[in-house]
Order: sequence, then structure tokens, then C-alpha cells
Amino acid sequence: MTTPAKPWRGVHVATALPFHDDLSVDHDAYAEHVRFLAAGGCDGVTPNGSLGEYQTLTPQERARVVETAVQAAPAGFGVMPGVAAYGALEARRWAEQAAEAGATSVLLLPPNAYRADHRAVVEHYREVARAGLPVVAYNNPIDTKVDLTPALLAELFHEGLVVGVKEFSGDVRRAYEIAELAPGLDLLVGADDVLLELGVAGAVGWIAGYPNAIPESTVELYRLVTSDDPADIAKAVPIYRDLHPLLRWDSKTEFVQSIKLSMDIAGRKGGACRPPRLALPAEVADRITADTEAVLAKGYK
Repeated sequence: MTTPAKPWRGVHVATALPFHDDLSVDHDAYAEHVRFLAAGGCDGVTPNGSLGEYQTLTPQERARVVETAVQAAPAGFGVMPGVAAYGALEARRWAEQAAEAGATSVLLLPPNAYRADHRAVVEHYREVARAGLPVVAYNNPIDTKVDLTPALLAELFHEGLVVGVKEFSGDVRRAYEIAELAPGLDLLVGADDVLLELGVAGAVGWIAGYPNAIPESTVELYRLVTSDDPADIAKAVPIYRDLHPLLRWDSKTEFVQSIKLSMDIAGRKGGACRPPRLALPAEVADRITADTEAVLAKGYK
């Protein structure tokens, strides 16, 4: 594994969080999962994202998840915790906790307690940047109702508040406008099912869901789609087609349960989610099971 030149680059897995039968956090299993992902060629992990069910964790659990990830990470392996919170001061405290634990960068949503205006968004990023760790912005207008447009991202970047963006709008055209308005702002793929499109558009990282279940094959795919060699892109296309029935679950409402189910089928510990997430309806679970088994049958791992 090669260490990215910047610690937020490369494949950072938005890690699913394993629980015991009583739904307490299984920190031993989580540490083992971090080591498994490192061995599978990933460049880092992003704990305490939505896939890690951070909204359901107590403050003590959330802090310990970051500490567990850092302690389990081998040398050169990045840890980019999510530091989203309802208030900017709380988000800054989570960024400071991440720094104290030894994290290498943080991932920050815009304010998500209400539909924040331009001034509030900028000040939110100013506050968290004061913690001192590199900040990757997370654009998820579907969930937050706040859109980090290319122009707004350029403003945050030119002020030195962010180093990159996890782009989850689904609009792959934005990659080119971001590059025009903010040269030097790192584009990170934010949804698994646009990996190829954003890879060829210049992405230098991927905050990823499905490497939780099949790290080696997804890391290989990332390396191919971000290559400058046209032969690698040609090689990537059939792999992307094979994996896309799974990758698209990362953009659906049931993405946490979906990825955890795929992990179970692949021999990892996915397991149950905490409420309010419930078990998948049978017809959805059957579809994900079939999609996962089809990918595994083709030798992807």
C-alpha cells in the first residue's frame, strides 16, 4: 500500500460499525475491521459517518470509535472522522477530539439543523477549521438541504478553510466547474455509483461504502478509474458494470442496512443497525443478497 501524498486522498472507507447482540458497540470487531481494510489495500477510514450510524451514538461511544480507529490503523493509514453536529461549536469540539486522538483529517457537513444561508455555512467552516486539522467538506444537499455549490466551495477553499470535498450531489458535471473555480481543491468521490464518472473527471479520493464488503476489488477499480492510462479506463469499464448493481445501493435510503448485509454475505461482521433503522423488508434483502452473491461468484473480493 502506498501512502497518499495528502492524508485525505485515496480510498477512505466510510466504515460500518459492528454491534454486539445488545446493540452496544463492538470495539474489538471494529478494530479488526480497520486492520482488514488496511490489509485490503485501502488508504484510510472515515469513522462516525452516516454509515457508521454516528447519530445513534452517545458522545462517549463516538469518541471511543475514533480512538479505536486510530489505535488500529497501521503506519501511514489515514483516519478522517466525520465531525458533523447540529452546532458549529460542537463540530469544532469533535474536530479537536479527532486531533487529540491522532486523526489525520476530518470530514464536515454544512450546518444540518436548519437550511443555513451562505453566511452561516462559511462561518461554520471557519469555526471548525480553527481546530487545526485539514477539513474535507461534505456536500450532501439531499440530506442537509444545504448545497455546497462549486462557487461556495471555491470561496471556502480560497479562504483556506477546506482542502477537498466529498461530492455527493450526484451531479457529475460539477467536477469540471469545481476544477475551474477552485484549482487545487481535491475532489473526492462521495457516492459509490458515480465512481467511474468522477474518477475520469479528476477525483483524487473516494470516501467509499462498498469496500466494507469487498475491499480488494473496489480498490483495484478506484486505481483504474483514476489512472491517466486509457488502457486502465478500458479495463475498468467491465468491472464497473459488474459491481454497479451493488454500488448503487450506496445511494439509496437503505444504504447502511444494505452494506451491512453485503458484509455478512461476504463473511464480514455487518450485523444489525441501531434504531431508528429497522431490518430490511424481505424483498429488498433478497435483491441485495442476489446482487452480492452474483458479485462474489465472479471472484470479486
